[in-house]
Amino acid sequence: MMYPLIFATNNANKVREVQSMLDPSWKLITLKEAGIVADIPEPFDTLEENARAKAEFIYQSTKKNCFSEDTGLEVYALNNAPGVRSARFAGEQGNDAANIQKLLHLLDGNSKRNARFRTVISLLLDGDEYQFEGICTGTISLTPRGENGFGYDPVFIPDGSHQTFAEMDITSKNIFSHRKKAVAKLLHFLSTYHGQSKN
Repeated sequence: MMYPLIFATNNANKVREVQSMLDPSWKLITLKEAGIVADIPEPFDTLEENARAKAEFIYQSTKKNCFSEDTGLEVYALNNAPGVRSARFAGEQGNDAANIQKLLHLLDGNSKRNARFRTVISLLLDGDEYQFEGICTGTISLTPRGENGFGYDPVFIPDGSHQTFAEMDITSKNIFSHRKKAVAKLLHFLSTYHGQSKN
């Protein structure tokens, strides 16, 4: 028996990656395949609330099981900014280079550059919500380095490495990745869910 599960993305690479780790009984569906074309609002001040809001929007629109995620960079010297507004830190256009430039400007001359990436996944199954968190701690580099990745990857050096995320290939990045950690918790839960639901 196949169990459809809507993934709040239209990124085919993300879908293939997560699908390859799932039990074959789970079938991932993109937003487009689910018929959702509207922009899903993210109006809240925490990753947990935004992830929940996106999942609830999908569930209410389709009445199908789904999950969404929200990720933010939290810099301790900036009171955990940019946080939930990481993608729009320098403006609503969501320009990665502008976001990095603003971040480095705010940290100019500051030796305390500790930070963490945090991902929160909100899963709605049969109307019940489950959340999973993944965290990667590190520091902000003085200048951008590397060509891979996206977002703040060129300035984030995870603890245990001398490279930024943007200097790593995907295999190396996944050793540290906050998103990978959250997805691993999600997959572990899904691998046991059917058994739990029959009890």
